[in-house]
Amino acid sequence: MLRTRAAALARIREFFSARGSLEVETPALVASPGVDAHLDAIEATLRPGGVHGTAVRQWLRTSPEYHMKRLLAAGSGSIFQLGKAWRDGEVGDLHEPEFTMLEWYSTGLNDWELMNETEELVRDLAAEFGGGRLRTSSMEAVAEHGGPPFDRITFRSAFLQHTGLDPETADPRSLGRMLRASGTKPPGQATREDLVDLLLGCVVQPQLGQGVPVFVTDWPTDRAGLAQIRPGRDPDKLPAAARFELYACGIELCNGYHELTDAAEQQARIDHENRRRLDAQKEPYPMDEHFLDALRAGLPQCAGNALGVDRLLLLLLGLERLSQVRCFTLESL
Repeated sequence: MLRTRAAALARIREFFSARGSLEVETPALVASPGVDAHLDAIEATLRPGGVHGTAVRQWLRTSPEYHMKRLLAAGSGSIFQLGKAWRDGEVGDLHEPEFTMLEWYSTGLNDWELMNETEELVRDLAAEFGGGRLRTSSMEAVAEHGGPPFDRITFRSAFLQHTGLDPETADPRSLGRMLRASGTKPPGQATREDLVDLLLGCVVQPQLGQGVPVFVTDWPTDRAGLAQIRPGRDPDKLPAAARFELYACGIELCNGYHELTDAAEQQARIDHENRRRLDAQKEPYPMDEHFLDALRAGLPQCAGNALGVDRLLLLLLGLERLSQVRCFTLESL
């Protein structure tokens, strides 16, 4: 496994270097871990002046996104990073608090074009390490060179196809009934958004990426994160986030955006996520003013993607748990 991981990381580096992307490193300890109501960071207290010095609160990064965008605004051009990220409260067959993330930003591309680049990367790794397949013990997705193109389906269409409900208009009662029918009891204080998320994870996601990997595109605007908003690709052209996720064998592999460049809009979204954290009785995170200053200075038009390397290795080798592709897990520290 050590040799396989090393070879896969080297192959990823070759892929991006061949495309003129520059490998970078950014801090693991950050003053703001990014703001997402559903993601919790791991806090670390520093004392730069020694044991009796003033304590400084920092967090292990949940993603290197903010610092990488500061490099983009400074003129780096296309960049990528292979490194660790941390998220609290995430343990299971497909989750570890510490994991290996590939994050990259390609200047001049939009989300649709970045999906093409992502597909090329996955096909390249599948050809080298997976016999042209991504697989678990019960499912398989073809990703060989010259094979069928990866599917693309909008969030709304995927939801309708696998639940019969429209995520834009379904009322909470209908969402709750569908959850209970699937064997999941909705939390007592669940919001409508919570119910949609639960259905996505419990009902929709396990059915995605059978036979061939699939990109889920055009996410609801309330899930835009750091993505631009544009007319959607559904027939009614409702506004949608320029965001995609790639699924194979029922497993989410990555999360990509056509990146938002408007600092004022980004600040408003961060404020909104912090209010949602407060509503969920979580502590809000500090605003990263350096990141906002970088957006104000001018972020180039670009698309970015964050891919879970451990999960991709799991599917390349046909395994079931992250512990099978990692040297150490939380239980073995």
